[in-house]
Amino acid sequence: MKNDIYLIGGGGHCKSCIDVIEQEDIYQIKGIIDLEEKVGKLLFNKYQYVGTDDDLEGIAKTNPFFLLTIGHMKDCFVRKKLFYLLKKTNQKFPVVISPTSIVSKYATIDEGTIIMHNAVVNAGAKVGKNCIINTGAIVEHDVEIGDFCHISTGAIINGRTKVAEETFLGSNSICKEKIIVENNKFIHCHSRIISNI
Repeated sequence: MKNDIYLIGGGGHCKSCIDVIEQEDIYQIKGIIDLEEKVGKLLFNKYQYVGTDDDLEGIAKTNPFFLLTIGHMKDCFVRKKLFYLLKKTNQKFPVVISPTSIVSKYATIDEGTIIMHNAVVNAGAKVGKNCIINTGAIVEHDVEIGDFCHISTGAIINGRTKVAEETFLGSNSICKEKIIVENNKFIHCHSRIISNI
């Protein structure tokens, strides 16, 4: 029997997350939390928008799993706020891993993180809470990624690099090995990081 899960945020990133959840085939999507004007509508003619942030407390009493499916745009403020709001009531945030990704058994992935299609997380890597390792991203050996980071599509982080919490690394960016990226940085797409930031 599959565990029930509610998705928080029903935009573009949510659509990609649904595809990963369906392919992983561990969780049953019970509904999507989003804006008031969407409530009652369906996404993909299948998954209903069932409420807003104001309904989270009531939904949490049914003891489901939650996944934050709001993208990390300019910052992660909303993702972080909702994560800790639900953690106060001891809600569960699973790790969701696409079956098309490659995640080493020697890597560590913390709660609420999603590993998207064709991503690689190699041996000795540590990925923090509520991160997005997006489609085709490569997290090499012994990399440390802090909480609430978004490693975008096609980004490459080479070995023993440390990316501090709340960082956004844009699509097709490349981090040289052993780099230190301090917290709350926004790194644009196609960047080449060859020294500490």
